[in-house]
Amino acid sequence: MVADTGDFAKIAAFAPQDATTNPSLINAAARLPQYKALVDDAILHGKNAEPSERVALTLDKLAVNFGLEILKIIPGYISTEIDARLSFDTEASIARARRIISLYAEKGVGKDRVLIKMASTWEGIRAAETLEKEGIHTNMTLLFNFAQAVAAADAGATLISPFVGRILDWHKKSSGKDFDPENDPGVISVRKIYNHYKAHGYSTIVMGASFRSPGEVLALSGCDRLTISPAILSTLQEMTDLVPIHLSVEGAKNVAGATAKVSFTEATFRWAMNEDAMATEKLAEGIRGFAADLVKLEDFLKPLME
Repeated sequence: MVADTGDFAKIAAFAPQDATTNPSLINAAARLPQYKALVDDAILHGKNAEPSERVALTLDKLAVNFGLEILKIIPGYISTEIDARLSFDTEASIARARRIISLYAEKGVGKDRVLIKMASTWEGIRAAETLEKEGIHTNMTLLFNFAQAVAAADAGATLISPFVGRILDWHKKSSGKDFDPENDPGVISVRKIYNHYKAHGYSTIVMGASFRSPGEVLALSGCDRLTISPAILSTLQEMTDLVPIHLSVEGAKNVAGATAKVSFTEATFRWAMNEDAMATEKLAEGIRGFAADLVKLEDFLKPLME
């Protein structure tokens, strides 16, 4: 179980294995008075950079500061996201990831505790491939379809974050229908990815994300990891029902109609994305949303940096 929040108190309350953050969570948390010291430290650190890099370094340092505090609470990974505006720039993504890792290293935190979080674009996946070869672990986020999942696993990504709830959102809006957990398109997508990975021996961790209800979470019981908001965690904590296991390595190897092993070139990956309106729209929307929150965070920080 993985906590999806920037609120330290809520993380401590649920005692998760890992934790994830994103620009939206950091943007909200940075404005809270209890985290002022983390903001002030990031601003002080950013002042050492060249003027053109000052804001970007401050953003990275702020994300790392939150990560460092979270690592005091959890035993596992913290996922720290690079600037969403670099989602289509492989080399810039690699450079920012290396800097984030170096900022953690300055505080005594090794690469084994950090996942660099990047959007599952073709360029992001190529950046992950390079970083993984350097021993820098990656979390491929904004992942909405099978092509993204296979390409990320073939690149050696440590973990993927398929967005269950956002897939559901698109299908509800497109069809005008509601879906129960067993017929939820997001749940079905993650089950397919999980079964494919386990049937073909991929080591990449499947971490379902972006849930809309406890039912979605329970429908993916047995998945490697699930990153869950505090609101849904609170509801789950109050439940006493038995939870059947829906996903397992053994079950994946015996699933009817298992998908044959496939791979994607850049051309076939881009075509698969082109043919999947949901994945194309939600990926673009997600990148725009995270970028917009980064701009809001920059606008909050800039007056404090003067």
